[in-house]
Amino acid sequence: MTKRAAIYLRVSTDGQTTANQRIELERVAAQAGWDVVEVYEDAGISGSKGRDKRPAFDRLCKDATRRKFDVVMSWSVDRLGRSLQDLVGFLGELHGLGVDLFLHQQGVDTTSPAGKAMFQMLGVFAEFERSMIQERVKAGLARAKAEGKTLGRPKVVDDKFRGAVQAARAEGLSVRKIAARVGASVGTVQGVLNSA
Repeated sequence: MTKRAAIYLRVSTDGQTTANQRIELERVAAQAGWDVVEVYEDAGISGSKGRDKRPAFDRLCKDATRRKFDVVMSWSVDRLGRSLQDLVGFLGELHGLGVDLFLHQQGVDTTSPAGKAMFQMLGVFAEFERSMIQERVKAGLARAKAEGKTLGRPKVVDDKFRGAVQAARAEGLSVRKIAARVGASVGTVQGVLNSA
């Protein structure tokens, strides 16, 4: 069965062109016997922008979920995104959907056994990165506690604040209006009123 390919092209500035990327990727697809079913292009958009600011990339992700193609082709890993976290998330999403990835410059082709192994390794690194972040956060919190620091949001309720809330209530204002006036959450205002 012929694989259906989607090509994703992106350049950062309006002065650049995606023509060379497209020609080369179409040549590779023809050589592999893949049928290019759609070309997605974000021209003049930085790779550091989120999915919501890259309309063609957003459409690509949605179409991957709809299984409109079997492989995503891109010129280079940096065409897909600049943030490692976003990139690993995207690769994980593709892997979960059973969609392969071809990156021309890096020689990544997950339709091959070596490429599939690379996909799995990316998943291992992503999990490792998440664990490292969690450990750093826990260590930071433990250090702060050991230094006697109070964690969490500071208490905003003092006598002046309590007086402002009670005065606003005496005017007949609702809890929401009081919260807006004193610049606190509805829950904080409700707590002051309940403790009065």
